[in-house]
Amino acid sequence: MKLIVGLGNPDLKYKNTRHNVGFMVLDSYAKAKGYSFKLKKEFKGEIYLDKEFILLKPLTYMNLSGESIRSVVNFYKIDIDDILVISDDFNIPFLKLRLRNKGSAGGHNGLKSIIANLGSEGFKRLRFGLGSPEYDTIDYVLSKFTKEELKKINDTTTKTNEIIDMFIAGEPFDLIMNRFNTNESI
Repeated sequence: MKLIVGLGNPDLKYKNTRHNVGFMVLDSYAKAKGYSFKLKKEFKGEIYLDKEFILLKPLTYMNLSGESIRSVVNFYKIDIDDILVISDDFNIPFLKLRLRNKGSAGGHNGLKSIIANLGSEGFKRLRFGLGSPEYDTIDYVLSKFTKEELKKINDTTTKTNEIIDMFIAGEPFDLIMNRFNTNESI
């Protein structure tokens, strides 16, 4: 069983904010496939459940994302190698995608919570570039994307959808990384 997690914050005031790009990517994927999320209080999140994979949007707020993920991992006995987390990263140029097999939190509080709750840095990551903040980091990641930026993000989802499909299909992650980790923004 594969687990694909999109990180974000649940309140409407955070809709279309930079920190919610993980939710946006997962919502786009679900829409393209005709999937719909259901609230599951026992998992503190919204999920789509398939026999081969789970899509999860934790509703615990970013800083507590690991609690939701841990509950799904424990219930479905998901191996750490079968988890892909989609998050924002302001250290990466806007629209650039960076995949990693594992790694540190890099200052991202959602990733810190996941590492703390799973006891491992070994889960896969799809980091979506936000570009460098022009002002205070917290204000930047909680600011809304412009209409022009949202259009560019929507154009990028063909690539993110392909990454998710390949991950679900069990393609070797090194091959996925080689294909999508480029020096160019998408």
